[in-house]
Amino acid sequence: MKTLLLSEIFPPRNGGSGRWFWEIYSRLESAKYLLVVGESIGQQTFDNDHEKQIIRLPLAMTEWGIASWRGAIGYWKRVLQLRRLVRRNRITQIHCGRCLPEGVMCLALKQWLGVPYLCYIHGEDINTASNSREHAFLVRRVLANAEYCIANSHNTARLLREEWNVGQARVRVLHPGVDCKAFSPRPRAREVRRQLEWGDRPVVLTVGRLQRRKGHDMLIRALPSILNTLPNALYSIVGAGEERHSLQALASELGVLGHVQFRGEPSDSELVRCYQQCDVFALPNREIDRDIEGFGMVLLEAQACGRPVIAGQSGGTSEAMKPDQTGFVVDCRQPEELARVLTQLLAAPTECDRMGAEGRRWVEQRFDWNVLAEQAEFLFRGHHQRNAMENEDRS
Repeated sequence: MKTLLLSEIFPPRNGGSGRWFWEIYSRLESAKYLLVVGESIGQQTFDNDHEKQIIRLPLAMTEWGIASWRGAIGYWKRVLQLRRLVRRNRITQIHCGRCLPEGVMCLALKQWLGVPYLCYIHGEDINTASNSREHAFLVRRVLANAEYCIANSHNTARLLREEWNVGQARVRVLHPGVDCKAFSPRPRAREVRRQLEWGDRPVVLTVGRLQRRKGHDMLIRALPSILNTLPNALYSIVGAGEERHSLQALASELGVLGHVQFRGEPSDSELVRCYQQCDVFALPNREIDRDIEGFGMVLLEAQACGRPVIAGQSGGTSEAMKPDQTGFVVDCRQPEELARVLTQLLAAPTECDRMGAEGRRWVEQRFDWNVLAEQAEFLFRGHHQRNAMENEDRS
């Protein structure tokens, strides 16, 4: 029996879901999985660096609906390509990376070839789909025809049950994780901090795409209050995105531009150094137009590096920490509470180190990719066995 993973988002393209898929499926038996993924800059170098079965296809679509000719033709072309791959490789099941657009392709393949599929759900994907009647209709069809859904958090599982009528028996939870060898604690290093242009300043770090739900703007609004107590504090932002100009304008307007560092997209080694050398990691997320943070892999990465974390009261981020022990969950819709908690933590380096050490232990036990790959293999194997028995009964 052979399984096809279908995901537009996949390394070397940045994206938490793509990293999740790679870290899980790269640890599973190669002969049993074919990875059909989207195209990305630098893919040749990435694909040549391992022996996994990867096929790159132009899976990106500008329109996810089927009412327009562009959307309908886009799906038709991709389904035809996938149909040939499924037959040629004798695929018996598909693992679908998202409801849209991949889920619609899997739905068509199931109706055409009878190949069953399961669907990964990330939280923000189903929430934002509800803003469009057409997208919501398609998502409901995809969910209704999936063998089961894999939710990235218990909060996402709750959304599936309560808002999309997916029965409890068809929902599994499999958290994203972290490579605890690559992301590990290091002592405070003056030379590394000099290279990062941090010096001896207390540093709050955020890693993630610059989009509104990540809450960079709210932390910038919290800075004037933080600076009253810690006048040398620095907010370092790692990532790129559409909000950069507005965030720079906001920092300038509030007179804190000298206390905000925009690092852009880092190398892997630079990213790890940022986690290791920051004082506190913050993901001040909140819900924007039903767009939420489904889980928050960056919170795991920061804790793996021994740093305390702060996250917003939205989505599944509280599941990525031990609240009040490895970090704090705060209301990030306004800056006041965020400023208060950050000021207290930055002024207590011993407490930061204690919380960071507890976070490292917790992440190692529960969220290392090797642990999660074992969970995934058990989940997939059990489902394959059930399918095999059902096929025997039918014959």
